Amino acid sequence: MNNPYDFDPTYGYSLQQLLHIPPPKEPIAFDAFWKKRYKNAIALSPQAKITDTGNIQSGWRVFKINYISTDNFPINGWLLLPQSGVIKRGFVVGHGYGGRDAPDFDLPFKDAAILFPCFRGLSLSAKAPISTEPCWHVLHDIDILDRYILGGCVEDLWLSVSAMLQLFPPLSGHLGYLGISFSGGLGALALAYEQRIARAHVNVPAFGHHPLRLRLPSLGSADSQQKYYCQHKKHTLQVLRYFDAATAAKRISIPMHFACATYDPCVAPPGQFAIYNTTPQNKQLFVLEAGHHSYQNQANQKKLLLDELSTFFEPLES
Repeated sequence: MNNPYDFDPTYGYSLQQLLHIPPPKEPIAFDAFWKKRYKNAIALSPQAKITDTGNIQSGWRVFKINYISTDNFPINGWLLLPQSGVIKRGFVVGHGYGGRDAPDFDLPFKDAAILFPCFRGLSLSAKAPISTEPCWHVLHDIDILDRYILGGCVEDLWLSVSAMLQLFPPLSGHLGYLGISFSGGLGALALAYEQRIARAHVNVPAFGHHPLRLRLPSLGSADSQQKYYCQHKKHTLQVLRYFDAATAAKRISIPMHFACATYDPCVAPPGQFAIYNTTPQNKQLFVLEAGHHSYQNQANQKKLLLDELSTFFEPLES
């Protein structure tokens, strides 16, 4: 594969080596920290409201949605409902660190309600003083364990599940989650404690194995964290250990589908595979040739992946 970067995005790891990366050492209070946040989050009413845009695209009716997350933070996004037929299942779909400017209309779930939230500070949920730039967003309150922005984003995900169940109570037990990159890592953190999601897929998930993430040269938000870490080593790692998606993954109890890349300049593959490896055995893996990088076989791999996801999420219908 053509490499335009000044470092090797495989980091010298073969697929077999990637499949044997262990999780990092976890903080003793990891469960206590997250269980408290989850309990507080799901006790809130999201006060979800939807507005019909009047737009119909690819068989979907497009709605705007807003709900209230923790810290009284307003979260905005889109809701897709099928133009016709019975709604049998629901999905929450996250976004990468570039945010989102529209829903995905090509997902193979034509019998579903699909929520596309914009996590706090990003895209439709932008709000000062949080920067919409990934390099600054990922550092927002990184020096305060209880205020670090990623914790709030995980809570936004939990409240999106609450919003779906508030709007569509019959979908209880029939909800799925899909997250990519930024929201793939958030997904692993959230799903460690979220029992209202029945099965999930994460694609090139971020925030895995911070001790490795902080020393493997990368682009994007990882590079920003690395530069900050160089100036504030001890305290930064103390906080980030609580936001390690690989540590969280060992607590996931639902069926999981992963798409992990062996070449990725933004989310180092060892971090991605650390999340996959740590997840209990009820899991499937789709190996991508690359993540965050265009390649010749990309369209074909996307089609094959969507076919796998169509099958993987079929049980949500029953």
